[in-house]
Amino acid sequence: MNASSYGNKYHITIFGASHAPEIGVSIEGLPKDFRLDREALQAFLNRRAPGKNEWSTARKEADEPLFTEGLSQDGYTDGSRLTAIIRNTDPHSADYDAFRSVPRPGHADYPAYRKSGQIPAGGGKWSGRMTAPLCIAGGIAKQLLEARGIRVMARIKSIGVYTDESPFNESVEGKSFPAGSADPLLVKRFQETIAAAKAAGDSVGGTVECQVLGLPVGLGEHPFLGLENRLSTIIFGIPAVKGLEFGDGFALSRLRGSEANDAYRMEDGRVVTLTNHCGGVLGGMSDGMPLHFRVAFKPTPTIAREQDSVDLLTGTDVRIAGKGRHDPCIVPRAVPVVEAAAACAVLDALLEESEESLHTGGEKPVTQPAAASLAKEETLPAAASLSGEEIEALRARIDEADQALLAAFLKRMEAAGQIAAYKKERGLPVFDPAREARLLEKIAARTPEAFRSYTDDLYRTLLRLSKDYQHALLKDK
Repeated sequence: MNASSYGNKYHITIFGASHAPEIGVSIEGLPKDFRLDREALQAFLNRRAPGKNEWSTARKEADEPLFTEGLSQDGYTDGSRLTAIIRNTDPHSADYDAFRSVPRPGHADYPAYRKSGQIPAGGGKWSGRMTAPLCIAGGIAKQLLEARGIRVMARIKSIGVYTDESPFNESVEGKSFPAGSADPLLVKRFQETIAAAKAAGDSVGGTVECQVLGLPVGLGEHPFLGLENRLSTIIFGIPAVKGLEFGDGFALSRLRGSEANDAYRMEDGRVVTLTNHCGGVLGGMSDGMPLHFRVAFKPTPTIAREQDSVDLLTGTDVRIAGKGRHDPCIVPRAVPVVEAAAACAVLDALLEESEESLHTGGEKPVTQPAAASLAKEETLPAAASLSGEEIEALRARIDEADQALLAAFLKRMEAAGQIAAYKKERGLPVFDPAREARLLEKIAARTPEAFRSYTDDLYRTLLRLSKDYQHALLKDK
């Protein structure tokens, strides 16, 4: 498994580092000829971008994605892997010279040092800067979900000791401060809490509340591909996340079943619940109500106040004070990041489950996906009973399949050639055993058991040919 990748059908891989020349994301699983709204995507990225206001870092980055593959000039996806990069234009690596051997409390510096032998400037791949490429993938996923009638929105739930208890009915998109409350006094308290922490050379944490509207009933698969599982994996990939709860979360542990259960009723011909204590998820599956969860963010670790640490080279205790440009509270900029993560998780789940197998209240029966039904339901007539015309019809089907296979094979090899150039430029090896193993596992999971050994042979052959072609292009013997 690649630690920087997420998803099975909507597969994203994040690369780069906080102070590297660039950061970016590659996305596999996009449909062909989907028109990406570049303007809407940029507006979404701007919600996370640094240097916009007094409660965020002073680092100035435009965060404008440059698409290097997978997107035509007029904005349409071509069905292949899409890659986008963001140039890092304003890193101040010298601010971190004092921390090359001194880990900052609360950061990943010490375990990173023990793992890799160095403390990367700005936090490296563990930095919150890496949420920018996640927002590219999430912003695209949001557009694909909205085309399906599914909406993802988040807001500030709390900062410090202040909590927004108002109904969560509308998006905070377009607001300069992403609080949902119409109470100006609460918003002022949020902002004053951040300002007070900043003035004291300190930081403050809080929570983000998110919900997904319009999900079909039954999305998710028990036990390890449930919606909670999928969301937990990607949400905890956001730096500084320390807690996640669905619905009423831990508060449910203090209730009785009669208080915690979400009772059912009929409304406009569909099943709904009177409450949503469980957050729209039961048994890992969506129940038709809004998917609702909260994410807890710790205070920003780098602060101007002195803290105890150690010099890992000399083995001595030291006192350090943070330098550089850091958010006194990351919660406001984390709101779109939570939306992005949720959108990626939900889209991946939707793409994995055939829409025919989902229903929105019992109107449609659950049906077998086409691939799974092939070995179970479709039987061929006995050879002796086939007429000459039927034989010819079957041969015509094989010829048609062969043409499609050839076209797909040529397309695959062309993409492999482009990947070879990418690997050569970055000094990467042709063979990626983890990716191959993951691909073979996915193919096996999607193949009826009767054909599994055959598809395994087929894809192992395709992978061998792909590697041979890449080696030939790279003249790598």
